[in-house]
Amino acid sequence: MLQLNKPSSEINRAIGDVEDPSPQTLSTLIGMVRRQLPTILTIVLGCLIVALLYLFTAAPRYSSTASIVIDTRKVQLFQSQSAFGDVAVDSATVETQVEILKSENISLTVIRDLHLIDDPEFAGGNGGLLGAVVGSISGLFSGSHVASEYELTRGALQRFASNRTVKRVGLSYVMEIGFTSHDPQKAARIANAIADAYIVDQLEAKYQATRRASVWLQDRIRELRTQASTAQRAVVDFKTANNIVDTGKGLMNQQQLTEVNTQLISAHTATAEAKARLDRMNDMLKQEIPDASVADALRNETIVKLRGQYVDMASKEAIWSAKYGSDHLAAVNLRKQMAEIKRNITDELKRIQESYKSDYDIALTREDAIKSSLNSLVSESQLTNQAQIQLRELESNAQSYQAMYDNFLQRYMESVQQQSFPITEARVISAATTPLVKSSPKTLIVLAAALLGGLILSLGAAIARELTDKVFRTAGQVEASLGANCIAILPALGDEAGQSTLSGRFGKKDLQPNLLRYVVENPLSRFAEAVRSLKVAVDLNSIVRENRVLAITSTLPDEGKSTLSTNLAQLMAHGGSRVILVDADLRNPSLSRSLVPDAKCGLVDVVAQKVRLEDALIVDPETRLSVLPAGVTSKLLHTNEILASKAMRDFVALLRSKFDYVVLDMPPMAPVVDVRVTASYVDSYVFVIEWAKTNIDVIMHNLRGAPVIQEKLLGVVLNKADINVLARYESHYGRYDKYYGRYGYTE
Repeated sequence: MLQLNKPSSEINRAIGDVEDPSPQTLSTLIGMVRRQLPTILTIVLGCLIVALLYLFTAAPRYSSTASIVIDTRKVQLFQSQSAFGDVAVDSATVETQVEILKSENISLTVIRDLHLIDDPEFAGGNGGLLGAVVGSISGLFSGSHVASEYELTRGALQRFASNRTVKRVGLSYVMEIGFTSHDPQKAARIANAIADAYIVDQLEAKYQATRRASVWLQDRIRELRTQASTAQRAVVDFKTANNIVDTGKGLMNQQQLTEVNTQLISAHTATAEAKARLDRMNDMLKQEIPDASVADALRNETIVKLRGQYVDMASKEAIWSAKYGSDHLAAVNLRKQMAEIKRNITDELKRIQESYKSDYDIALTREDAIKSSLNSLVSESQLTNQAQIQLRELESNAQSYQAMYDNFLQRYMESVQQQSFPITEARVISAATTPLVKSSPKTLIVLAAALLGGLILSLGAAIARELTDKVFRTAGQVEASLGANCIAILPALGDEAGQSTLSGRFGKKDLQPNLLRYVVENPLSRFAEAVRSLKVAVDLNSIVRENRVLAITSTLPDEGKSTLSTNLAQLMAHGGSRVILVDADLRNPSLSRSLVPDAKCGLVDVVAQKVRLEDALIVDPETRLSVLPAGVTSKLLHTNEILASKAMRDFVALLRSKFDYVVLDMPPMAPVVDVRVTASYVDSYVFVIEWAKTNIDVIMHNLRGAPVIQEKLLGVVLNKADINVLARYESHYGRYDKYYGRYGYTE
């Protein structure tokens, strides 16, 4: 539904308020892509063309990879035999080996062995057409300078490093060595050469380290041999001076002390045993007759025999006494014999007692002698112990020097063995082979990168164009920025339309269609339909208020206001209305020059009442449109005074009584102020804006400075629109083509 005039307060608010843009939505992004599609396609196509040129001009490159592993088992096998203490292989050690592979020493070795300094690829050429162009350009700047061998070497080293890759495979002990070259065989050869140079470098480093260790060990061994000999000699001299004899099981005095102490213990035991026997014997002598257990213990046959006799006699005596009485002679004789046997036993026991006493005295004397000897040895041992403190220190020094000497001698023998047979922990597990497929440039990746880069660049350019596009292209932009209704969008008519005059139309019916009569000559065109929508808006607005005097204006010249004024007036007249078209642009009456260039009088003369209205009018015989030219305005200085005069208001009132519509072709607002003084007699203003050309800021500035015009603004007409481009901004404009073509309508 068409929108009627909005209040000036609403228009001022729309013009003056600057709100933040709404967030980008998917539909907004799609709309931007549709609007900027040619730009996006051009940039993307350009990037793809550049990528294709690169692919055609860049020389192919091939990459080959060799793999090296650090054998931890070999390290553990030979680690204990190392003369200079290899450390266990850990993550830091592997990373260190990676840096060694990247070192200049390895690179220079490969460059020297393979004579890469003479290779064109390392002497400055990049290969391919692109490389030749770059080389030619660099040659122009370098002039005739001849590079020295050092410069050539450094250049080759730089290119060598840029083409070489060394990396660790995950957390393993494997390292990959890659090299990229224009020649696949050369890439494999150089990758293998790097691996070989690294292994040789490791062997050389081990050999040099072992050799330096051997030289240092020889000097250290001689020094330690002298120190060990001096320390051992000091031990021997100290033992001799302090009478310290070592029997192999300890010092002699210590051994004697141990033996004497053992003898003392034995002697003390023997003395105790002798005394115990003597005491027992004394107890036996106190008995009347020794019991059987004592006799058995003594093992004395005499006492045993006598005791047996004594027991037999005692038994007989008891029998006889019991039988014949104790006074019987036989019993008495038996008691006498028993007493004699007892005396014999006592005598034998005394003899044994004397023997035991003699043994006890001997044992006691021997124990005292051993004690005396022990005390002497203890006194001597105390003196020896004091000397042993210093002796142990001397022996400790001698042992330390001897151990160091033995250890260094062993290390020296190991270093000599390693020097004759050096080992390295690294070994090649996968040699580089000749690649069959180029590694770069990868066609798909380059094209994908070009496409992605083109999309990103084109989207950036599209966004930049959107942000810097300060012109009106759609009705929505007009309504959002100006707060006014966009009545119509007029398509551009092209350059084929001529500039025939109205007078020329009277006698020549076959003239070429012109812009000023386009709606008459092409009534079924898109342009004519847009002008009809303007007339409909005028008629609808007449419901609210009188809307018979229409003023057509614009911001700047050449925006098409005169063309719109003429076609709108002819459309109304062609429909049967009484219409007058007045050229009120007194500063630049282009409409008068185009329609009636030979007119002698016009608006100025009628307002000044020099001529009658009927004498100044020119009527189109086909549409019955009345045209009032501006007249002679070349000598007028204050045209605004004429348009603002009472005579002008009266003249417009006269036109209201004679015509149904009065169309005023007004001057543009930016250069002159004439339009602002016509609000008193103009019912509505139609504001013409050239599509995609007139700056929004200029339009808003002029409308903001003319609030009276805003109050009576009927709406805005976008002129000279490119329908094909407009369809990218508002897709529904492109959906009418089938309708126009099917039903006889023309574009």
